[in-house]
Amino acid sequence: MKALLKGLLYLVVLLALVFVVGGFLLPDKTHVERSIAIDRPPGEVHAMLDSYKRFNEWSPWYELEPTAKYVYSGPEAGVGASLAWEGVKVGKGSQRIAESVPQQKVVNALDFDGTQAVGTFDLKAEGDGTRVTWSLDSAHGNNLVSRWFGLVLDKMVGKDYDKGLAKLKRVLEQQPR
Repeated sequence: MKALLKGLLYLVVLLALVFVVGGFLLPDKTHVERSIAIDRPPGEVHAMLDSYKRFNEWSPWYELEPTAKYVYSGPEAGVGASLAWEGVKVGKGSQRIAESVPQQKVVNALDFDGTQAVGTFDLKAEGDGTRVTWSLDSAHGNNLVSRWFGLVLDKMVGKDYDKGLAKLKRVLEQQPR
């Protein structure tokens, strides 16, 4: 019995050591990025992304929990426009437009219940349409749990970004020109 407890103690110490040392060897930042071509000019795409007024029409998370509480604040569009949400499935968080460059970019400051990140929509004219690149950048610092979580962030968020971009494309391309 004593040998079993001693073995378990060694195992726990070894796992803790792997967690700590391994965590510090992992990257302290994570980048997720997805892209899609939309058959609309950059100005139209920018107008949609520069406001949260129509966010739930294309958001990949709205259909996950349409009964979540959404609160809009600040200006209707542009820098300072904000959206906060709270729900059982979508959790609690907020986003605020931190930078907006017409026809080029919209940058969102994200807060997922205390965890900060930056979401960016880069817009590039492509033929008669727009190449939209949606990215998420998260800095983990010395937070070991966050660093380990960063290993699966692309897999978790990437599929939502693909879905959201496809919905954004559908919504924009169904609008009259």
